[in-house]
Amino acid sequence: MPTPQLLPVALDAENIAVITIEPNQGPMVILDLPLIQRLEVTFKHALTLAPAGLVLASGSGRVFIAGADLKSIDAMSQPELEAYLRYGQEVFGLLCQIPCATAAAINGAALGGGLELAMHCDGLIASPPAPGKDGAIRPYPIGLPEAGLCICPGWGGTNLLPARLDPDEALLRTCTGRTMTIDEAVAKGVIDLLADAPEGLIPTAKAWVKANAHHAGARRDGQPSRWIGRNASRNRTTIAYTTVHDECAATDWGKACLRGVATGLEHGWQEALRVEREELNRLRAAPAGKGAITAFLNKGK
Repeated sequence: MPTPQLLPVALDAENIAVITIEPNQGPMVILDLPLIQRLEVTFKHALTLAPAGLVLASGSGRVFIAGADLKSIDAMSQPELEAYLRYGQEVFGLLCQIPCATAAAINGAALGGGLELAMHCDGLIASPPAPGKDGAIRPYPIGLPEAGLCICPGWGGTNLLPARLDPDEALLRTCTGRTMTIDEAVAKGVIDLLADAPEGLIPTAKAWVKANAHHAGARRDGQPSRWIGRNASRNRTTIAYTTVHDECAATDWGKACLRGVATGLEHGWQEALRVEREELNRLRAAPAGKGAITAFLNKGK
């Protein structure tokens, strides 16, 4: 097996690193195994650079990251999917070990695993949508659409989104797979800072990590700076869990998402990740999940 290549890493004069995730499926960025392997070696390399700040950007002009590789997930055995999900969780977790402020520079759709990776960063910085080829400006989507395919997040999403969005709404959206537009995400506070124009995204993200160096201190425990186990989110999420429980538990996948939330609140980050792996593996093999994923892949053809 060839050694995974580093993703492009650029250090500026102020020692701020920008990692650019290169498109790997045409113009798109999809979280398949080879890309996760490249993320691993790149994050470990970044640790050796001791940067003053780190920005995670996308090299795609269409998306930040469109999500996980559903075709590969559909083909995996249960042990293979367990290993894939666990490996992704470990690689994403490397961002929490970087001893400086981190920010995801979101330039387009950030869905499923793409948003989960971004939410492992301290800040979410976004650009307004760029005009399409026809000149029209169309807001791009942000969110966790997994429940729309009768499955659940697998890389920490159940515990990450409620720390950035009103927990009641976050749980309802996660349990139903209902995403937001970038305009909604900005208005609801999911996005920490919006650049004035697409070309200003990276400078804006760099300015954010410079001004928010203190965030690195919040994750000395190796966990994301913003998740439901932190004091700033725990009580609100606990109340939300009770408030929206019955509505969210209307489906098997909604119950799976709720189990991830409850486990995070009661037993911590690593146990929540374990539950997400377990539930996603179960739901992926269930008739509803299998059918929904197959229909989605056939629609793509």
